[in-house]
Amino acid sequence: MGYDYDLLNQPIPGLIRKLAVPTSVGYFFNTMFNVVDTFYGGMVSTAALAALSLSFPVFFLIISIGAGISTGATALIGHALGAGRRRQAHRLAAQTISFGVLHGALLTWIGPLLAPSLFSLLGARGQVLALALDYMNAIFAGSAFFLVNYVLNSILNATGDSRSFRNYLVAGFFLNLLLDPWFLYGGFGLPAFGLAGVAWATVLVQALGNCYLLARVVHCGVLTGFRRRELIPQRQVYLDLARQGFPASLNMMTVALGIFVITGFVARFGSDAVAGYGIATRIEQIALLPVMGMNVATLALVAQNHGARQLERVIEVIRTALKAGACLMAAGTAAVFIAAGPLMALFTKDARVIGIGVGYLRIEAFVLVAYVVLYCSVAVLQGLKRPAFPLAIGLLRQIVLPLPVFYLCAVVMDWGLLGIWWGIFAVTWIAACVALYYVGRTIALLTAEG
Repeated sequence: MGYDYDLLNQPIPGLIRKLAVPTSVGYFFNTMFNVVDTFYGGMVSTAALAALSLSFPVFFLIISIGAGISTGATALIGHALGAGRRRQAHRLAAQTISFGVLHGALLTWIGPLLAPSLFSLLGARGQVLALALDYMNAIFAGSAFFLVNYVLNSILNATGDSRSFRNYLVAGFFLNLLLDPWFLYGGFGLPAFGLAGVAWATVLVQALGNCYLLARVVHCGVLTGFRRRELIPQRQVYLDLARQGFPASLNMMTVALGIFVITGFVARFGSDAVAGYGIATRIEQIALLPVMGMNVATLALVAQNHGARQLERVIEVIRTALKAGACLMAAGTAAVFIAAGPLMALFTKDARVIGIGVGYLRIEAFVLVAYVVLYCSVAVLQGLKRPAFPLAIGLLRQIVLPLPVFYLCAVVMDWGLLGIWWGIFAVTWIAACVALYYVGRTIALLTAEG
């Protein structure tokens, strides 16, 4: 059949491991990719480091659209495969590719127009603003490459192939190690692009990824018999992708908005605070890598098994993912809390920046298990083709609660940065508990329906 694993019959714990481990390894190298960018930004100047930190919430808009389309496509294609409707899966896969290309082109056009206003909202001024715009304009130029990689990976994930994307991310990391200093400082006939060179190196790696992942999609068999005319937008399929993918994209965008909110509050305390927060979030991302792999596995397994009407396996997926994720993040909590100082010192020698990052990490370490509950719950609901509630919980966690909580703790109670960090702690745990309750209620209703 061209699929790596039988998601409908093989034991759930083994499948979660086989799907999650390659994904986590891939995301580790993807995070290290970003760490390398941060490292070279720090070598340029503190202003460049602050520009990279301010660019992340804007960059996350691209990630949001790509991840949303990918999540929706994985759920739809997974359901079609689980139900044995291979022709429908083929059509969905082809349409998903053109859907991603179209949205990438729109981002390339709109992104540079919106970026100055977005950075101004974040408080960027002078050299920091100029560097941030140089970086993000290059990223926007390559938006289509980013989104196509997301949609190609969604097709592979729906079939149970999590290794191809891992291979691309590992290779991309090592390629970026070579390209970043070359594009940054120039040489061998290439001019020095400065911080923008870091972005252009990323775009080139993404473009090469398109070639590899497309070859893997062709190999997996979903697109057997493909004709170019199948890329022409089909109204009903695009509507299906929009209904499933856009709520997921909007949910991810709430994360971007949440980062805007956090960064806006943090920026009140200066560029050192923004730089410290930016580095600390990179470290936090590394700690959360096992959860990212678990999410992909959970989504693919829930989608196919729900499509095949095997609810008992869906329930087993949820229990196994939550248990394994909680155990992993308990270990992550201890590691992040203990090693916060040395980890921050890897990226900067500025004592104030290090101190700010350590303060964040030693509180955030106790939020890691909450992220397991929250992300797993969202993956389950998306796999069940119920993306509306994840959007609601995203709005609650990223905007509705943070604005008053951060203002109360950081400004009214005058706790400063510490108030923001404890605000994140409280809001995340509340959202995780609400999401878990909703998943339990949804499964109970599905069980009652038979």
